[in-house]
Amino acid sequence: MLEQENVARGIGLRIASAGFFSATAALLKLASEQGVVAPEMMFYRALFGLPVVLLWVFATGGVGALSTQRPLAHLGRTALGILSILCSLQALVMLPLAEAATISFTMPIFATLLSWLLLREHVGWRRGLALVCGLLGVVVIMRPGGAGGSALPIAGVVVGLFAALGTAGVTIALRQMRETEHVAAIVFWFFAGSAIVGLVLLPLFGRVHDAETIALLAAAGVAGGLMQITMTASLQSAPVSVLAPFDYLQIVGAVVLGWALLATVPTVNTLAGALIISGSGLFTAWRERVLHRERIAAAPTGP
Repeated sequence: MLEQENVARGIGLRIASAGFFSATAALLKLASEQGVVAPEMMFYRALFGLPVVLLWVFATGGVGALSTQRPLAHLGRTALGILSILCSLQALVMLPLAEAATISFTMPIFATLLSWLLLREHVGWRRGLALVCGLLGVVVIMRPGGAGGSALPIAGVVVGLFAALGTAGVTIALRQMRETEHVAAIVFWFFAGSAIVGLVLLPLFGRVHDAETIALLAAAGVAGGLMQITMTASLQSAPVSVLAPFDYLQIVGAVVLGWALLATVPTVNTLAGALIISGSGLFTAWRERVLHRERIAAAPTGP
């Protein structure tokens, strides 16, 4: 009974995380309409999100949780994460909200590909087919030739795919780091690194904004911090394979908020591509779960 309650709690936290993700993306998209560029978004998201993360750290593990045994691993993960988030935010500037959010869900496809290339994990024909289908979904969203509406800017799609690739790389790095590093340390040092790099970039890309725009950025930062906390907390209650399907609520949230706040209605191509990409990602998550169970069953149980 307790296990079922923990799983239900994890699912609830994951749904909340999806809501905070959609809210963060929508607020940053609104800020981009006021002339805010990607490096500024990264800085303000980290600046206003860091206090939220710190409150969570002090309330759960204390300051001792921020210590690290692998500072160079944090440096590499933070650098890759910053490149990824800059690409993600630039895609948000260049693309409609729903399309940018949907393309970000090609991450499981790239994670599978990187696992094969870097970790030499076996990728069977089923996951290979899911990978191809996911990329096909991207082509559908791009609307080549303007089918189903005007074609998306290729540059924006490419930047979005690079963001997904970078996020997949971060996922691979986190698999290694979580063996020795506290989750609070991983989250905190990434936010701190993002704030520092954003501050360095601010004189080059930043400009003065009105109070309304700063309020949007502040709200996005708080929502981003809450997203990170609820996502991380969900993993303490339920396995990733159970939680992964609920991440796709982020696409639903992006579509709804894009329509309500930005008056952008997704095209048939966007909806079809989202279904293909979501189906590909869900199948990949299910297949990972099956393979994990098979590995556990095949492992020796002792003398």
